[in-house]
Amino acid sequence: MGIIYKRGKIWYVDVRAGGRRIRKRVGTSRKIAELALKDAEVKIARDEFGFAQQDASFDKFLNQFLEYSEANHSAATFNRYRAVIDHFQRYLENKPEIVFLSQVGTREIDEYKVFRKGEWVNPNGDPVDSEEDVTDHTRKGARANTINFEIGTLRTIFNMAIKWNYLKENPTKDVVRLKVNDSKAPRFLTKKECQKLLEHSPDHLRPILFTFLYTGMRKAELENLEWADIDFRRRKMKIRCKEFWHPKTGEREIPMSQGVYDLFKQLRQENEKGTKSNFIFPDKNGGKIRTKLREQLIRVAQKAKIKDLTKLHSLRHTFASHLVMSGVDLPTVQKLMGHSDIQTTMIYAHLAPDHLAEAVDRLEF
Repeated sequence: MGIIYKRGKIWYVDVRAGGRRIRKRVGTSRKIAELALKDAEVKIARDEFGFAQQDASFDKFLNQFLEYSEANHSAATFNRYRAVIDHFQRYLENKPEIVFLSQVGTREIDEYKVFRKGEWVNPNGDPVDSEEDVTDHTRKGARANTINFEIGTLRTIFNMAIKWNYLKENPTKDVVRLKVNDSKAPRFLTKKECQKLLEHSPDHLRPILFTFLYTGMRKAELENLEWADIDFRRRKMKIRCKEFWHPKTGEREIPMSQGVYDLFKQLRQENEKGTKSNFIFPDKNGGKIRTKLREQLIRVAQKAKIKDLTKLHSLRHTFASHLVMSGVDLPTVQKLMGHSDIQTTMIYAHLAPDHLAEAVDRLEF
C-alpha cells in the first residue's frame, strides 16, 4: 500500500489513499519514516483518515486554505491566518511522523500550547530567530491570550477541513483554553492626553484622530468609511460590508456625537469642493487613504510628550474605557465596539467598580 524511500539524507513516505498518491518528507531517521508509513497504512485500512472521498497531506491542505483565505478575506485577516499557520508549522517541524491532516488530534494541539509557552517571543508574540536575538524586549513564552486566539484560529481552519470533506471531526474541540493571568491592561489616554494629542496633531491628521477617539472604530473601518455610510438625518454611521472589504465582526451602527456630526458636515463640504471622493478620509487622489497612520501617531505622541502611545488601537481602547468610566454598561459598549464576544469587552470591567457598586445599591425587595 505504501513505501518509504530516501533521497540524499532525507526519508520520504509514499502511499495511496482514495485512489490518490500522497508523498511526504519525513526526515533523516529511517525508523521514524517506517513508523509514519505504518501509521498511514493502518489509518487507510480502518478508514480513519477522516476523509469521505478525499485525502490530503497536512501541508497540501494548509496551502489550499491560504489560497482560499487570500481570495475571500481581507489582507489583515489573511495575514493573521498565515501567521498562525506559520507558528503551527514550526511546531510540526519537531513532529516529522505527522504526514496527514487526520494525524493531528487533541494531544498535538495541547502540545502546541506548551510549544508556544516555551518559545522566546517579541512583544507582538512572534518568535525571535535565535537566542542571539533575545533582548530586554523579548520574553519567554507567548501570552495566554495570544495562544487562546491561535487555538481559536486553528479551530476555524480545521472547520474548513471538515467542510471540504478532509476530516470528520475538529481536533481542537476538546482543547481547554488557557487561563488568562498574564494579560496587560489596555493602554488608554486620559482626557488631558486626548486634548494634547489633538492640539499637537497637524491639520490633515487631526480629523482622523478625532474620529478614532469619538467613535472607537478600527483602523480598517475608518479607512473604508464612505459617505454612503453616513446618515446625517439619523446621526449615525454604518460599518457595512462592501464588495472590496468586509468588517471584522459584521455590520453595526455607531451614533455620531455632536462633535463627529459637525466634523463630517465640514468634511463633506470640503469634499464637494475638492476631490469629490466616495471616501470620508481619502488620499490626495480621492482613493482609499494610504497614509501610514501609526507612524504619524507616534510622531505626534512624541511631540506632545505622551508616553507609551505607539498603537492606533490605543485610541479605540480610549473610547471604550471612557464610556465604561462614564457609567455605560458593558453590553452597550460591546455593541458600540463591535465585539463578537462579551469576554472581549470584559477587559474594561475593572474601570467601573463604583458604577457596579451603585447598581447593587439600587436593588430593593
